[in-house]
Amino acid sequence: MKTNAFKRLPSGNSDFRDIVLHNYAYVDKTRFIEELEREPNRNHFFIRPRKFGKSMFLRMLNCYYNINCKDEFEQMFGNLYIGKHPTPERNRYVILEFDFSGINTNSKDGFITSFSRKVQLSVCNFFNDYDGIIPEARQTVREIKDKYAGIDALEIAFSAMSDYGLQAFVIIDEYDHFANDLIAMGTLEGEDFYHAMVAANGLVRDFYEKIKTGTKSSIVYRTFVTGISPVMLDDLTSGYNIAKILTLEIEYNEMMGFTQQEVEWLMTETGVDPVLINVDMEAYYNGYLFHPDGENRVYNPAMIMYFFGQILRSNRPPENIIDYNLRTDYGRLRRLAQNEKNRETLLQIIKDGGITAEILEKFSLDRLNDERYFTSLLFYMGLLTIKERSFTRLSLIIPNYSIQTLYWEYLDELLRETSPGMTVSSNQLDKEIAALAIKGEVHGFIRYVSENAFGKLSDHDLRQFDEKYIKILLLAYLFMSKMYIPMSEYETVPGRSDIYLQRNPLYPQIKYEWIFEIKYCRTSAKAAEIAAKREEGLGQLKQYIHAHRMEGRPDLKTALLLFIGKNKYEIYETFDK
Repeated sequence: MKTNAFKRLPSGNSDFRDIVLHNYAYVDKTRFIEELEREPNRNHFFIRPRKFGKSMFLRMLNCYYNINCKDEFEQMFGNLYIGKHPTPERNRYVILEFDFSGINTNSKDGFITSFSRKVQLSVCNFFNDYDGIIPEARQTVREIKDKYAGIDALEIAFSAMSDYGLQAFVIIDEYDHFANDLIAMGTLEGEDFYHAMVAANGLVRDFYEKIKTGTKSSIVYRTFVTGISPVMLDDLTSGYNIAKILTLEIEYNEMMGFTQQEVEWLMTETGVDPVLINVDMEAYYNGYLFHPDGENRVYNPAMIMYFFGQILRSNRPPENIIDYNLRTDYGRLRRLAQNEKNRETLLQIIKDGGITAEILEKFSLDRLNDERYFTSLLFYMGLLTIKERSFTRLSLIIPNYSIQTLYWEYLDELLRETSPGMTVSSNQLDKEIAALAIKGEVHGFIRYVSENAFGKLSDHDLRQFDEKYIKILLLAYLFMSKMYIPMSEYETVPGRSDIYLQRNPLYPQIKYEWIFEIKYCRTSAKAAEIAAKREEGLGQLKQYIHAHRMEGRPDLKTALLLFIGKNKYEIYETFDK
């Protein structure tokens, strides 16, 4: 039960100062300040997927290095790691901060105006913040608004720093936000637009060249640039080639995101009752690894905040386990796969649960049709993560169940586009899945999917038809209903079942859970081959139901689903328990 003794959950709040001064729980990431200051290069480039705590980290850096925050240092940092181990650079700099989210990408003229105003506003905010240090700062702001936009305004700020002996820490958030919007356009116009702004003599390149010039004179003493993809870094070329890319360095694997220990601390601090946690949080929200030798996998902080927030708000298990607002953050998945090659790559990832690839540190927008670059982008967006080394490459997997559901939704939409005959009647589908759950009747569900999905696949989709393809289609349909939590490759020990249907904790009245084993033979298969597949599948099911975690459960039903071609199937339920 939540009481006043607990700290507040900072869900949706990235204002570091507000969090540490107003009784919110802050997951302490300040130890990484030491690591960053040990880097020989003072210019840092670091990216993480959306909703991973980047803005919070930047606000923390602002407060730590900001000369204006000197009097509040003990209040803000006294109880944190860096407060007990301060560095010589604390509260040493003026902060010049840029946030490039929300820029108009509807037209070139609109972009130029919007980008320039963003820079102008940041410079004005800089002078307003330091009006006690820079004489006539307010008058300078008025002049900038009247006469100077974009990079000209930046030059005014650097000139003032030089005149008054100040050094700046330049922080750039969402450096690639407008580029991601242009990628999402997926059109030649979007690419031309992008290159005109970023390539030689482009507005964006000129901005970063100005920052680079500031570092040479030490007016800009430190920089920290962040976003979600490295797609602009290569295109900026010499415009901003001064930064050390820290994204894939092992020391920074846990700099953003929550470790298991940090999640447990957050629960204790905010009063989340463990009894009300009705799902495997690790399976749903954890799994991210940014270096193959990283010590810990990390949770997506926004997913955890959402889950804990629901529990604290209602003091009961949450109705929705997955934050559906994340769909908008990862909604680019479908738009990214606008060519056949990328669609094939996505399909392979969905079928295999991952892919073996090389992660590239930087690449250009016009290379996204190459599988290597496309797969790297999926990694940076948080749609894939590292499983382990695979010789000279990396084995990448889908991080967790929440992200897995996005792939299933993508597949469902893709099949409806490529196979127009496919239809889904939500009422009928729910009825058949309810029969699975309450009556233990599997035939109606399989018949429904066979008639409305498998039987309507296009010739192109049929080329992919195999056991894995059948499995992911069944998972996609099962996920549409909220009665079950469908799990792929569920570990039963021994073995892994193709599909395990775990009852949704919100519906304890569900009578049956299910294990499905899936086998497939081509239409031309001989009787002996079909019989061998049947025997193999039944043998696997018997293994599963005698496994330690499954044995002796009257609520668990099992079925072998043997598909022959796309229109024929056999179902064998096992009762030997």
